Amino acid sequence: MSDTVTEHLGWLGTGRMGTVLAGRLVDTGAKVSVWNRTASKVQPLVDRGATAVDSITDLGHCGVVFVMVSTPDDLRAVTTGPGGLLTGDALPRIVVECSTVSGTVSSEIRRAAEDLGVAFLAAPISGNPHVVEAGQACFVVSGSEHTFTEVLPYFELLGKRAVLVGDAEQSRLVKLCHNLYLGMMVQALVEVTSLAEKGGTSRAAFLDFLNSTVLSSEWVQRRSKDLIELDWTPTFTTELLRKDFDLALQAARALEVPMPVSSTVHHLIQVAIGHGLRNQDFLSLYEVQSAGAGLDHSTETNATEPE
Repeated sequence: MSDTVTEHLGWLGTGRMGTVLAGRLVDTGAKVSVWNRTASKVQPLVDRGATAVDSITDLGHCGVVFVMVSTPDDLRAVTTGPGGLLTGDALPRIVVECSTVSGTVSSEIRRAAEDLGVAFLAAPISGNPHVVEAGQACFVVSGSEHTFTEVLPYFELLGKRAVLVGDAEQSRLVKLCHNLYLGMMVQALVEVTSLAEKGGTSRAAFLDFLNSTVLSSEWVQRRSKDLIELDWTPTFTTELLRKDFDLALQAARALEVPMPVSSTVHHLIQVAIGHGLRNQDFLSLYEVQSAGAGLDHSTETNATEPE
């Protein structure tokens, strides 16, 4: 067992991201208990050495519990809702909440935890499951500096970097800003790619050139193959991106910050969902862009059909 893992850990939520993150802890030899609404989804972690628990409240016996769910309603349900983590007789010492939710909901759960004597860190993550699996995830964290220092060894097992950005809910807005930039970056990428393609250059040739310039990035290099092959196998769905844009633009209105580019991309995300790309990877924004450009990909054998 890693010397940095000295207590019983809990993991609540084993979707695509939660499974990969929890697996990194399990693989250190740490004692990790796991729970998920769909019980069968914990089996891969159990096969690697984790222990499945029957109810969320059973995780209250763990010292530190990580939470990774999809929506604000999910977060309320698994923490303060009936049978939630903060409703049992036993309570964890620290809750580390890694979902991407609004600051308002995060503050609500933080208050509920702290009223019960449970320390709370808001710690959303940057990185899809492939990035996490490679140990390249980054956490943006807000809460007590003392609690952050206690949990830092676990963050270092889970990813390459954890940054403390404030003592309240600042990390929620920082993560939403990150995802706004990601969505805008993808829309910019698909726009210039479709323009080059309409002018007679293949996607492969254009992206080969782009990735050889100072404008390249690790993310674009990694996703170029998917864009070339029109492979929209989800790493982060269009629907989840819309959720984050909804939350971020709501925050921008409250703070009176104009967001003209983000607002336009928000509309294009909605168009993509309306065209049946809800459960596809958000790189499928290319489908909307290329259709508007009059490009025909019907004869390309690698194209992924919308669900």
